[in-house]
Amino acid sequence: MPIATVNPATGETLRTFRPYGPDEVEQRVAAADRAFRHHRTTAFGERAALLGRAADLLEEDVPDIARTVTTEMGKPVTAARAEAAKCVKAMRWYAHNAEALLADERPAGADVRDSGASTARVHYRPLGPVLAVMPWNFPLWQVVRFAAPALMAGNTGLLKHASNVPQTALYLEDLFRRAGYPDGVFQTLLTGSGAVEGVLRDPRVAAATLTGSEAAGRSVAAVAGDEVKKTVLELGGSDPYLVLPSADVERAAATAVTARTQNNGQSCIAAKRFIVHTDVYDAFLERFTAGMAALTVGDPMDEATDVGPLASESGRADLEELVADAVGRGASVHCGGRRPEGLDRGWFYEPTVLTGVAPGARIHREEAFGPVAVVYRAGGLDEALDIANDSPFGLSSNVWTRDASEVERCVRDLEAGGVFVNGMTASHPALPFGGVKRSGYGRELSGHGIKEFCNATTVWQAA
Repeated sequence: MPIATVNPATGETLRTFRPYGPDEVEQRVAAADRAFRHHRTTAFGERAALLGRAADLLEEDVPDIARTVTTEMGKPVTAARAEAAKCVKAMRWYAHNAEALLADERPAGADVRDSGASTARVHYRPLGPVLAVMPWNFPLWQVVRFAAPALMAGNTGLLKHASNVPQTALYLEDLFRRAGYPDGVFQTLLTGSGAVEGVLRDPRVAAATLTGSEAAGRSVAAVAGDEVKKTVLELGGSDPYLVLPSADVERAAATAVTARTQNNGQSCIAAKRFIVHTDVYDAFLERFTAGMAALTVGDPMDEATDVGPLASESGRADLEELVADAVGRGASVHCGGRRPEGLDRGWFYEPTVLTGVAPGARIHREEAFGPVAVVYRAGGLDEALDIANDSPFGLSSNVWTRDASEVERCVRDLEAGGVFVNGMTASHPALPFGGVKRSGYGRELSGHGIKEFCNATTVWQAA
């Protein structure tokens, strides 16, 4: 895949970039290694000042970088501005909280003197240069939620970003440079995916984090396993959205529209499978379908646009194949299911609602990366949970109910890394983020995320 900015609203190639050659990659890996030796010894106050400065600069840049993001991957510019603002929030949160999150821990409620020690503690140390393989769908946020905690912990970062967002990738490197970070602390590797294995096998690279497809995760995990290196993987998702009889159906349906179509439907944590109790099924389906059909599809630079284009022509083709397969197996299309009229340029697809999807349909098991929703009818909570867990993925989940016992049952039994009750899934700097099953392993954000790339060192001391 060429490294290029291709506007998904028009299909026009705007800029192409020469990939870094082996010598340039080597220079950057060496710089990350050199920078780590100093950065790891800096005080938290110094690191916080640098990250705070980066946050200030990003806040100033929001209007411009939002337009770059929209140009490169197609999300509505309003959503791009919100993404950049969220990055500012996360940077400031880690700048303020990292020292406390990584403070030495004393054994809780344990007397270590029977081990021969007078004192014992756990001390957190950074691992070294971390390779981040990041996707195009949230090209700022996915990087910042890795970089902010990793740099505050004393690691250095090497970003291999998606090949269709090169200007965003270069902007991020420049942002940290302008903030005053020393050379080598954060760098972009403008390369194709073929260079990832060589970088990951380099003995100077300590660990890797990847957000992306299951196939990409398998590849990186296999190499890292062979090299015995730590990885964190955030892969696909096909999140269930349960609506039970006591739910506020009107609010659940309105929120469901946003939950499915956020980021043009191209989000791992977007709700994709709507599992509705039979008592409220008809009311929910009517409201949800009307809400999806009312969305404005069009130019993502237009402030009135709700849904922009898919990020690539191949992505739209994949989505069309999933819908065609479902319809061919008996599914009904309640709205959408086609390319919108009047938008012949670019890779647009109408918000779509499907029902009657057969268990053998591909979309029943595969992630639909675009504004296509599948609605299932469930006879009770047991059946709803069975449908929800009948997926290879387990990223997050949503439950709508006013019944406290149903909440606790869902918290216990849903196979997911998160359970969001009476609201849509969202990430927050203070809360851990990640999944189970084929959605990956490890956690980002919160104290859990900052410790993923730290050496939890036992310090045992005798009198």
